[in-house]
Amino acid sequence: MQVLPLQSGAPTKECPPHGRLIVLTGPSGVGKGTLMQALLQRHPELYYSVSVTTRSPRPGEISGKNYYFISRDKFEQLVAQGEFLEWAEFAGNYYGTPREAVLDHIRSGKLVVLEIELEGARQIRTSFPSALSIFILPPSFPELENRIRGRAQDSEEAIARRLHRAQEEIKAADEFDLQIVNDDFETALNHIEAALFA
Repeated sequence: MQVLPLQSGAPTKECPPHGRLIVLTGPSGVGKGTLMQALLQRHPELYYSVSVTTRSPRPGEISGKNYYFISRDKFEQLVAQGEFLEWAEFAGNYYGTPREAVLDHIRSGKLVVLEIELEGARQIRTSFPSALSIFILPPSFPELENRIRGRAQDSEEAIARRLHRAQEEIKAADEFDLQIVNDDFETALNHIEAALFA
């Protein structure tokens, strides 16, 4: 387990007196979603922005809780209307963050957390330079492949796409304020908490 804070944008020792945006990103299969679920269970005061996607729900996923599941046509309509804070296409599907709900909660003093893909996280870093950005890394690439295959939810072609994409995404880790290796789950979660609530 290692944590590599960068010079710019490191979290301060004091809780912010106003709202702040926190972005969690990393390659597919690294455990972002599981870490986010545990963080929200421990800290219900956080506002989690549910993303919009055009992909089909996985078993057990609920619209409005895990994602808002909509059609490609509807998504493209929302893009044209400027309804997204960020959006990106990943593995053949669109993903986006609804703009107004996020901004409203930041204005009201909440810590707002996003769990999004790399392209969207880069958009946020440009439009919200004050956001705290956290990149979750796997302990190794073979371990990441094991996790993706262990989900047994994707075709071999989709797995190959995800792995190729993951190699490129990992190269971008040093663009972010904090890098946390998800080797031991509890330790990784504690480091995220320290960054948010130190």
